[in-house]
Amino acid sequence: MPLPLDATSHQWTWLSISGLVGFVIGDFCLFQAFIVIGARVSMLLMTLAPPIAAFTGWYFYGDSISGKGVIGMMVTMVGIALVIFVRTPSESKVNSLSSKVKLAHPVNGIILAFIAAMGQGIGLVLSKHGMQHYDPFSSSQIRVISGFIGFALVFTILGKWKELPASFKDRKAMIWLSVGAVFGPFLGVSFSMIAVQHTSAGIAQTIMSLVPVLIIPPAIIISGEKPKFREIIGAIIAVLGVSLFFI
Repeated sequence: MPLPLDATSHQWTWLSISGLVGFVIGDFCLFQAFIVIGARVSMLLMTLAPPIAAFTGWYFYGDSISGKGVIGMMVTMVGIALVIFVRTPSESKVNSLSSKVKLAHPVNGIILAFIAAMGQGIGLVLSKHGMQHYDPFSSSQIRVISGFIGFALVFTILGKWKELPASFKDRKAMIWLSVGAVFGPFLGVSFSMIAVQHTSAGIAQTIMSLVPVLIIPPAIIISGEKPKFREIIGAIIAVLGVSLFFI
């Protein structure tokens, strides 16, 4: 079927809400946060998505996470934070990461990234509640349809339609965006749906928060970047944190 017409009204409703929360609110705020405070600080704040997903899953869906799982989540976030902060410029010899976040970055950017983390965490839980045993790829299609409609409304409200044709003239950008769309909204989101079918939303979100660590190999291959010591240590700590869920 070209459209998931076999989905129930329950699945259409909750997956559509998930698409609005995750794609429209979450991604829109995240991309705006990239502009205001940069990708590193934004992605650091996105590590709040796992505890948000865990709390939402506990309150909304009845998921439970063991004490070891909570520790693993915290260790994973520490490892990801080390990777994210590796290139943060140090303004003094005193280690004051928290003060730099508060003083060196606009408050509105931090709020945008926090809302993005809420959108990702809550959106994942809503997806699990709506999807149930339905096909993950069809579930992703419903979320994308909802996200497309939501962004169309945002474009209309902000008057952005007139700027859209100019973007298609940049062929290089469109190629990379198309490749990213295949790996992100198609494969990435669909496999995340499969993940939440077989485990709790908090655990799935924590594993998916390894994105800042998994960025390192493509950065080496595509951009020629060389990993630094703190990046390697951060990756090891993050992997150890995730492993606590399975030991």
